[in-house]
Amino acid sequence: MKKRVLSGIRATGRLHLGNYLGAIKGMIELQNNPGYETFYMVADAHTITTPFSVNELRQNRREIIIDYLAAGLDPKKSTLFIQSQVSEHFELAFYFSSVETISRMMHLPTYKEKVKQYPNNNTMALLNYPILMAADILLYKAHLVPVGIDQEPHLEITREIARKMNQIYGTSFPEPKRFATKGEYIPSLTGEGKMSKSIEGSYINLNDSIDEIRKKIRAVPTATVSGGPIIGGIKTLFMLAEIFLKENFYKEFKEKYHNQTLKFIELKDALTDAIYQELKPFQERRKQIAADLNYIEKVIKEGSQKAKTVSQKTLGEVKHALGLN
Repeated sequence: MKKRVLSGIRATGRLHLGNYLGAIKGMIELQNNPGYETFYMVADAHTITTPFSVNELRQNRREIIIDYLAAGLDPKKSTLFIQSQVSEHFELAFYFSSVETISRMMHLPTYKEKVKQYPNNNTMALLNYPILMAADILLYKAHLVPVGIDQEPHLEITREIARKMNQIYGTSFPEPKRFATKGEYIPSLTGEGKMSKSIEGSYINLNDSIDEIRKKIRAVPTATVSGGPIIGGIKTLFMLAEIFLKENFYKEFKEKYHNQTLKFIELKDALTDAIYQELKPFQERRKQIAADLNYIEKVIKEGSQKAKTVSQKTLGEVKHALGLN
């Protein structure tokens, strides 16, 4: 039997380079492996766990589906759907909340970080984020989840819930593992933390023009001269260079840095060109797909129907195990 894969991206804005390298590339790799059945969603319900704009959320849900298609996710190979259109996610999350404690949720480092970031929005939805994520994954009995390394604490919660449900109620949930990609952690252009849509100036959008990319890359903070420890913005540049530049160019820039002969503008401009060349085919495909509204609606409708068929079966098993049907 094929093993299942589930992943999703919050609908907080268009996809950026960190999403592409940390998740999308892994999603495509698993989609094209005949040993896996892949489910990829737009996590719009997760978006409302932090402050959001209603109008932007409405638009972003469709935009991310278009980004998925342009990046290479194929509705003939993968089930592409919008989370909120499959209500079983939320019902299963409630059942899962009965086997997980409040204290366990409150001690998660990701929860503490979000509370610091949004002190006036410390809601139950934010606290329950990992439980809904567990429901997202286990509803499809997924074995692999292609997400960034920062999501590992949430995956551990998913595994805990799977074990508890199996031990207490005799269900048959797998304990999913994270599928790591080469770009699983893409640092912020600010030199601090990871690339994130919620931090202005930290990311490159997949639809950025070469001039926009150049402006953002040139703004990455560096030292007045090269040499010394590779930290902050300099570390960001070299991590991106290792991914996007040919190996010999990457090594040449690294040697120049240690020899204190590197001109940062040369590295930044080489990196700009390489990133744009990677994104250009995506941008061209996206223009064609975005023009066909009927096709986009068809993908969303059929994907949600497929997801609902699978999710209803799992939910029925859980309700039977809990004595609720």
